[in-house]
Amino acid sequence: MTRLSADTTFTPPEFIRNFCIIAHIDHGKSTLADRMLQLTGVVEERAMRAQYLDRMDIERERGITIKAQNVRLPWRLGEQDHVLHLIDTPGHVDFTYEVSRALAACEGAILLVDAAQGIEAQTLANLYLALDKDLHVIPVLNKIDLPAAEPDKYAAELAHIIGCEPTDVLRVSAKTGEGVRELLDEVVRQVPPPVGEADAPARAMIFDSVYDTYRGVVTYIRVVDGKITPREKIRMMSTGATHELLEVGIISPEPKPTRGLGVGEVGYLITGVKDVRQSKVGDTVTSERKGADEPLPGYREPQPMVFSGLYPVDGSDYPVLRDALEKLQLNDAALTFEPETSVALGFGFRCGFLGLLHLEITRARLEREFDLDLISTAPNVVYEVYLEDGTEHIVTNPSDWPTGGKIAEVHEPVSKVTVIAPSEFIGAIMELCQGKRGQLLGMDYLSEERVELRYRLPLAEIIFDFFDALKSRTRGYASLDYEEAGQQTADLVKVDILLQGEPVDAFSAIVHKDAAYSYGNRMATKLRELIPRQQFEVPIQAAVGSRIIARETIRAIRKDVLAKCYGGDISRKRKLLEKQKEGKKRMKTVGRVEVPQEAFVAALSTESGTDKGDKGGKGKK
Repeated sequence: MTRLSADTTFTPPEFIRNFCIIAHIDHGKSTLADRMLQLTGVVEERAMRAQYLDRMDIERERGITIKAQNVRLPWRLGEQDHVLHLIDTPGHVDFTYEVSRALAACEGAILLVDAAQGIEAQTLANLYLALDKDLHVIPVLNKIDLPAAEPDKYAAELAHIIGCEPTDVLRVSAKTGEGVRELLDEVVRQVPPPVGEADAPARAMIFDSVYDTYRGVVTYIRVVDGKITPREKIRMMSTGATHELLEVGIISPEPKPTRGLGVGEVGYLITGVKDVRQSKVGDTVTSERKGADEPLPGYREPQPMVFSGLYPVDGSDYPVLRDALEKLQLNDAALTFEPETSVALGFGFRCGFLGLLHLEITRARLEREFDLDLISTAPNVVYEVYLEDGTEHIVTNPSDWPTGGKIAEVHEPVSKVTVIAPSEFIGAIMELCQGKRGQLLGMDYLSEERVELRYRLPLAEIIFDFFDALKSRTRGYASLDYEEAGQQTADLVKVDILLQGEPVDAFSAIVHKDAAYSYGNRMATKLRELIPRQQFEVPIQAAVGSRIIARETIRAIRKDVLAKCYGGDISRKRKLLEKQKEGKKRMKTVGRVEVPQEAFVAALSTESGTDKGDKGGKGKK
């Protein structure tokens, strides 16, 4: 019998189990993690709160996990003490990169499925990620205490997908704690212990990092070979930077310094470095003296799917926004950004995101954590434009669209979309996908009532309102997952919005030729309501190249010049009206339309593929 305490140095690898929880949003990952924290005794009863590992206010408000969190748990099976490293992962498709990094630090995964809803598209995507990494998967049905739960039906569905027996699917209630103790026992029995060489040069993988205002960069690592101890010098293998380790510790669930980390252990390092670029996710940490020669295989760099401009409402906040994005990039390795300028909005950044929720969360975090007021431009994807003279242009912003030569063809990114829904909604889903230029790849029945549809869709059609339209057409029962699937040629055009003949770059958009008229019409109508009336008439036009496709007019404010005329000859009145007319004409030639910031915010934030009126609202994704 071996007794292990939480701060024991170098736990033998055979007593360590590294695992994560993967599931769809709202299937109970964070609640299950809460029960595990309580059962293992690492959180006192009086300190316990719901969603304990979700540290951000925005996570707690929305009830979703954004950052993967790791925690070390002691567990005793029979007469033997074990150490469990749990990583609670996000469920939304936009945070798949967080999930893939968490999986690389584990040997096992708990696949959690709601016993009242069954497996969802995003759960399926995360399952394939886990199988891809050769992890041992433990299927678990949660929420068996619900009156609507159908554990037998969904156990058969899970068994069919994973290829196990329905009796192998564990049943728990994270809310009441039923079955959680047995689940932890199964984790110890089924998940293989980590493998590594204790005497080899130290090699540890950075799987996450956060920025602490007081302590600098806190780096989370998983040790593969050798050992990492405080006060030794370490080297980052990709950058070659060397640092002295000030502190090495574990998360249980608060940070606790230890005397080192051995093979298979998960913990954190603090070097006191304030530069966020020094600690790159996916890098290998080794000792400076007698260090390793070969780095560990890193992570695939995430590809931004959606681009949007972020601009401070107050131009003097530009340096603050730059620092904020750098700090946030350390917490969120999937975020990319580069400076850009706009005639209408001033200085800002072109940011790349993994999806629309990722954009929304990033903007909310920047505004809350760094006290910024931001305007975000309409999201768009990356296009490749080929001109007839053979030159190629990469377009991430409508203002990059080439205007000089004749366009030969345009390539747009496409994605492979998986939708899982009750079979009664097949017609509505097919109609929606065809309306979005979709191409059916296949259809499978998971059970008699549930069907999986696979479509090839242009990414630009998904990023606006596809998810909302899908939810409203299926009464909220459908789930969606998408991944990159190359490119295709498309008939795309750039729609410019002109105010008094001058294009306003912030309102420009790249749309399919068939949708150009409706976009131009919608924006012109919206701007007519948002821009205040001037002393002169203002035409709002939508144009494709030199062709005007829509027009609205903001009527002039007319001063009553006849108020002082009472009685007298009609020619006096006519003379005053002619004088006003001349003044208006002159004002129009020198006048410049002032577009208030509120108009930009309203036009860009509510802009999406269709009117908000015909959607079921933007619910939690």
